[in-house]
Amino acid sequence: MPAMTVEIYTDGSARGNPGPGGYGAILKYGQHERELSQGYHLTTNNRMELLATIVALETLTRDGLNVMIYSDSKYVVEAVEKKWVFGWEQKNYKDKKNPDLWQRFLRAYRRHHVRFTWIKGHNNHHYNERCDVLATRAADFGPWLEDTGFKSST
Repeated sequence: MPAMTVEIYTDGSARGNPGPGGYGAILKYGQHERELSQGYHLTTNNRMELLATIVALETLTRDGLNVMIYSDSKYVVEAVEKKWVFGWEQKNYKDKKNPDLWQRFLRAYRRHHVRFTWIKGHNNHHYNERCDVLATRAADFGPWLEDTGFKSST
Protein backbone atom coordinates (compact mmCIF):
# COMPACT_ATOMS: atom_id res chain seq x y z
CA MET A 1 0.00 0.00 0.00
CA PRO A 2 1.57 3.34 -1.04
CA ALA A 3 2.23 5.94 1.63
CA MET A 4 -0.29 8.72 1.83
CA THR A 5 0.74 12.19 0.82
CA VAL A 6 0.41 15.23 3.04
CA GLU A 7 -1.14 18.04 1.04
CA ILE A 8 -0.17 21.59 1.98
CA TYR A 9 -1.86 24.71 0.65
CA THR A 10 -0.22 28.07 1.31
CA ASP A 11 -0.66 31.79 0.77
CA GLY A 12 0.96 34.99 1.97
CA SER A 13 -0.19 38.56 2.13
CA ALA A 14 1.27 41.99 2.78
CA ARG A 15 -0.73 45.20 3.02
CA GLY A 16 1.77 47.41 1.31
CA ASN A 17 5.02 45.84 0.28
CA PRO A 18 6.51 46.23 2.83
CA GLY A 19 3.68 46.56 5.29
CA PRO A 20 1.70 44.49 7.76
CA GLY A 21 1.58 40.91 6.52
CA GLY A 22 0.45 37.42 7.27
CA TYR A 23 0.48 33.87 6.05
CA GLY A 24 -2.08 31.11 5.88
CA ALA A 25 -1.56 27.39 5.38
CA ILE A 26 -3.70 24.30 5.41
CA LEU A 27 -2.29 20.83 5.99
CA LYS A 28 -4.39 17.87 4.80
CA TYR A 29 -3.67 14.24 5.58
CA GLY A 30 -6.48 11.87 4.75
CA GLN A 31 -9.57 13.25 6.46
CA HIS A 32 -7.55 15.45 8.83
CA GLU A 33 -7.06 19.17 8.22
CA ARG A 34 -5.17 21.79 10.18
CA GLU A 35 -5.10 25.54 9.56
CA LEU A 36 -2.13 27.76 10.41
CA SER A 37 -1.82 31.55 10.26
CA GLN A 38 0.18 34.38 11.79
CA GLY A 39 0.45 38.12 11.27
CA TYR A 40 3.56 40.33 11.25
CA HIS A 41 3.98 44.07 11.81
CA LEU A 42 6.27 44.80 8.86
CA THR A 43 7.17 42.36 6.12
CA THR A 44 6.77 41.62 2.41
CA ASN A 45 4.46 39.43 0.38
CA ASN A 46 7.32 37.17 -0.75
CA ARG A 47 8.46 36.63 2.83
CA MET A 48 4.93 35.64 3.85
CA GLU A 49 4.53 33.29 0.87
CA LEU A 50 7.78 31.56 1.82
CA LEU A 51 7.05 31.57 5.54
CA ALA A 52 3.69 29.86 4.97
CA THR A 53 5.52 27.01 3.27
CA ILE A 54 8.22 26.83 5.95
CA VAL A 55 5.85 26.79 8.92
CA ALA A 56 3.68 24.14 7.28
CA LEU A 57 6.70 21.89 6.68
CA GLU A 58 8.03 22.52 10.20
CA THR A 59 4.64 21.51 11.64
CA LEU A 60 5.04 17.96 10.33
CA THR A 61 6.10 15.76 13.23
CA ARG A 62 7.63 12.84 11.32
CA ASP A 63 10.49 12.92 8.82
CA GLY A 64 10.47 11.33 5.37
CA LEU A 65 6.89 12.13 4.47
CA ASN A 66 5.60 12.54 0.92
CA VAL A 67 4.46 16.15 0.69
CA MET A 68 2.69 18.00 -2.10
CA ILE A 69 2.66 21.78 -1.71
CA TYR A 70 0.15 23.87 -3.64
CA SER A 71 1.07 27.54 -3.85
CA ASP A 72 0.11 30.54 -5.95
CA SER A 73 3.60 31.99 -5.41
CA LYS A 74 5.81 31.65 -8.46
CA TYR A 75 8.59 33.09 -6.27
CA VAL A 76 8.51 30.00 -4.06
CA VAL A 77 7.50 27.33 -6.57
CA GLU A 78 9.95 28.30 -9.30
CA ALA A 79 12.85 28.84 -6.89
CA VAL A 80 12.55 25.17 -5.89
CA GLU A 81 11.26 23.49 -9.04
CA LYS A 82 13.83 25.23 -11.25
CA LYS A 83 16.47 24.52 -8.57
CA TRP A 84 17.51 28.17 -8.26
CA VAL A 85 17.54 28.02 -4.46
CA PHE A 86 20.24 25.32 -4.49
CA GLY A 87 22.49 27.58 -6.56
CA TRP A 88 21.76 30.47 -4.20
CA GLU A 89 22.74 28.25 -1.30
CA GLN A 90 26.05 27.32 -2.95
CA LYS A 91 26.79 31.04 -3.42
CA ASN A 92 25.78 31.75 0.21
CA TYR A 93 22.71 33.70 -1.01
CA LYS A 94 24.93 36.49 -2.35
CA ASP A 95 22.74 39.36 -3.52
CA LYS A 96 19.55 37.38 -2.82
CA LYS A 97 16.67 38.55 -0.66
CA ASN A 98 15.37 36.54 2.29
CA PRO A 99 18.41 34.33 2.94
CA ASP A 100 17.23 33.70 6.51
CA LEU A 101 13.99 32.19 5.26
CA TRP A 102 15.57 30.24 2.38
CA GLN A 103 18.01 28.62 4.81
CA ARG A 104 15.16 27.74 7.14
CA PHE A 105 13.13 26.45 4.19
CA LEU A 106 15.91 24.12 3.02
CA ARG A 107 16.28 22.62 6.50
CA ALA A 108 12.55 21.75 6.57
CA TYR A 109 12.42 20.77 2.88
CA ARG A 110 15.25 18.26 3.20
CA ARG A 111 13.40 16.34 5.93
CA HIS A 112 10.75 15.18 3.45
CA HIS A 113 10.02 14.18 -0.15
CA VAL A 114 8.51 17.45 -1.37
CA ARG A 115 6.91 18.34 -4.69
CA PHE A 116 5.33 21.65 -5.66
CA THR A 117 2.37 22.56 -7.81
CA TRP A 118 1.68 26.16 -8.78
CA ILE A 119 -1.98 27.10 -8.75
CA LYS A 120 -3.47 30.32 -10.06
CA GLY A 121 -4.44 32.59 -7.18
CA HIS A 122 -7.97 34.00 -6.82
CA ASN A 123 -9.31 31.36 -9.18
CA ASN A 124 -12.00 29.85 -6.95
CA HIS A 125 -9.76 27.04 -5.70
CA HIS A 126 -11.31 26.20 -2.31
CA TYR A 127 -8.10 25.71 -0.31
CA ASN A 128 -6.21 28.56 -1.99
CA GLU A 129 -9.10 30.90 -1.25
CA ARG A 130 -9.21 29.73 2.37
CA CYS A 131 -5.45 30.31 2.73
CA ASP A 132 -5.92 33.79 1.29
CA VAL A 133 -8.56 34.52 3.94
CA LEU A 134 -6.25 33.22 6.69
CA ALA A 135 -3.30 35.29 5.39
CA THR A 136 -5.19 38.54 4.88
CA ARG A 137 -7.03 38.22 8.20
CA ALA A 138 -3.69 37.70 9.98
CA ALA A 139 -2.21 40.71 8.16
CA ASP A 140 -5.21 42.90 8.97
CA PHE A 141 -6.03 41.86 12.51
CA GLY A 142 -2.98 40.11 14.00
CA PRO A 143 -1.94 39.41 16.62
CA TRP A 144 1.30 40.55 15.00
CA LEU A 145 4.82 39.35 15.57
CA GLU A 146 8.01 41.10 14.52
CA ASP A 147 9.53 39.70 11.34
CA THR A 148 13.04 39.99 12.75
CA GLY A 149 14.62 38.74 9.52
CA PHE A 150 12.91 41.38 7.38
CA LYS A 151 15.25 44.23 8.27
CA SER A 152 18.36 42.11 7.81
CA SER A 153 17.17 40.77 4.45
CA THR A 154 16.55 44.08 2.73
